[in-house]
Amino acid sequence: MVITSCKKDEQIIEGCTDSSAMNYLSNATSNNGSCIYAYDIAQGTWSISPDCDEIDLGLGDPISLNEQMPESVDVVGNGNSSLSIDMNGSQVSGDIDNEGNIVVNEQTISIDFSGFPIPVQVSGTGKIESENSGYMDLTYSGEIDIIPNIPIPIPFSTTCHILLSK
Repeated sequence: MVITSCKKDEQIIEGCTDSSAMNYLSNATSNNGSCIYAYDIAQGTWSISPDCDEIDLGLGDPISLNEQMPESVDVVGNGNSSLSIDMNGSQVSGDIDNEGNIVVNEQTISIDFSGFPIPVQVSGTGKIESENSGYMDLTYSGEIDIIPNIPIPIPFSTTCHILLSK
């Protein structure tokens, strides 16, 4: 009596096998070099399309933060998932996780309002969705002294939904 058996060939599934990558494929058995890392693709120059609520101080025409935004931002990696975003010379720092989620903890930056730089607190979240698209939802708040040398600040808070594209 002869008994034979054949070893079943294991199916090879090509894909990204690094669980820290955005495109990790859990059932991949062979790494094909396609891994995409959020930290890496977040870096570079991004064109932005801001959609900010206007700031109404109750003194006539509202202030449009959209007009204060640059056409593009430069994102630089600082290591350990930390990023710096250059917005018209103001540095906004944030962190990005393996899935592309961005967190901007509250920090103070300077924004030019009609020729007058004022300190503004900014915070928010965002997401890098692919190598060439993402978004950020930021909240800007602070106080504006309308009349110079008279300390009667008017508080404001506004939100911006900013689309990112490369």
